[in-house]
Amino acid sequence: MKKKGTLTNVFIVLGCLLILMLAIIGGVALYVWVNEKIESTNAAEVVEIFEEITYSQEEVEAQVASAVEAAVAEAVSGEADRILSGIADGLSDGDTVVETLRPYYPDDIVVVSGGQFHFIPIREDLARNDLVKENLNILDSGEYQYAVNGEVVSHKGIDVSKHQGEIDWARVGQTDVEYVFIRVGYRGYGNGTMVLDEQFERNIKGALSVGLKVGVYFFSQAITQEEALEEAAFVLEQIAPYKVDYPVVFDVEKVSDSSARMNQLSVSERTDITLTFIKEIEEAGYTPMIYHNMEMGAVLLDLERLEGYDKWFAYYSDKLYYPYEYKIWQYSEKGTIDGINGNVDLNISFTTWGG
Repeated sequence: MKKKGTLTNVFIVLGCLLILMLAIIGGVALYVWVNEKIESTNAAEVVEIFEEITYSQEEVEAQVASAVEAAVAEAVSGEADRILSGIADGLSDGDTVVETLRPYYPDDIVVVSGGQFHFIPIREDLARNDLVKENLNILDSGEYQYAVNGEVVSHKGIDVSKHQGEIDWARVGQTDVEYVFIRVGYRGYGNGTMVLDEQFERNIKGALSVGLKVGVYFFSQAITQEEALEEAAFVLEQIAPYKVDYPVVFDVEKVSDSSARMNQLSVSERTDITLTFIKEIEEAGYTPMIYHNMEMGAVLLDLERLEGYDKWFAYYSDKLYYPYEYKIWQYSEKGTIDGINGNVDLNISFTTWGG
């Protein structure tokens, strides 16, 4: 038993030193590198340097031995102790490596994308959210509420597709769910074929029949603006017979399959396609919205060009880390609602739409 405990401590220390190396490499070494670059570049080049810093796994691993040796040899006084203590606390709490790094880079969004750690400077010219952790209530059920001065100001919603099977909307209507986003359909990430969600008609009729507010979303894999127009036209045709008071959402995500067609787009191309869809929805008289996650918002979309459009943000943590404004927060994919078999996505919104 004693030997097992010793080995455990060794692994913990090695793990902490590895993360310490990341912090040191990302902070101290980066600081030195940037200053050296500043001395040998003009002002325009310096601006480019600060736009984004990334490290590949190979680059990190190549510096592990020397960085750890230097950190241990120099001891870095109380700062090393503080960092190590923070790292140990974070890892003990079950945080991931990227979550553990984030407190040491308060002016950046730290996110992993494409196998790299990205440190994206937080932009002051983009709308920020004013959410604070103290106002977030986590109920015994695991559901979230947001309250200001003791008054709940958030609104509970769900989003559904064929994956929830046949929903008993009469039972859902008896719960405290206020609204639902229903998937209209999707475009295949391989062949690009558009498909109507097989439960769309049943879901939208059922939700409206029990008095729920309804929004819709389309999972896009468009790779041209022409395809985005095709998707918008498809959605508008399907929702025309129904009362859709809540937003019509462009669901833009990076698919885990590396061959997925939309994954190959540049930031500019992906943003162009997103704008094409939401402008078409807006011109048709509906409220457009963009569904995205941390990686998409920080690395894969140009949020400056999407400023002013409502956002729906997916983030399954209570840390309130993402700085920019969003109207809906999808905080769980493992919710349970009476009338729905299995898990369902849970959302809270900070506003309402429609009459």
